[in-house]
Amino acid sequence: MAEAPHAAYVIGHISVKDAEKWAAYRSAVPATLAPWQAELVLRGTLTEILTGSHAHSDTVVIRFPDRASVDGWYQSAAYQALIPLRSAAADLDLIVFES
Repeated sequence: MAEAPHAAYVIGHISVKDAEKWAAYRSAVPATLAPWQAELVLRGTLTEILTGSHAHSDTVVIRFPDRASVDGWYQSAAYQALIPLRSAAADLDLIVFES
């Protein structure tokens, strides 16, 4: 019996540089996620660091059905077109975890 694919999560740790550009970027991202059956799990602002340190003020968590979907989304023309806006709007670390 084949093993079911593992869900994959894209986590972005974000420091906004330009709030207006960031709002434009955020409003455009959901349309790029839909073809990949991705779900926006969390968009949040840091309220407290319990231990250690954290360089960014905001975090986003996006769930994908599998790692191949993450790669398809990130490399898609729709998302790649948003990267210049994202770069102008914020500094971020974008990482992938599998469960």
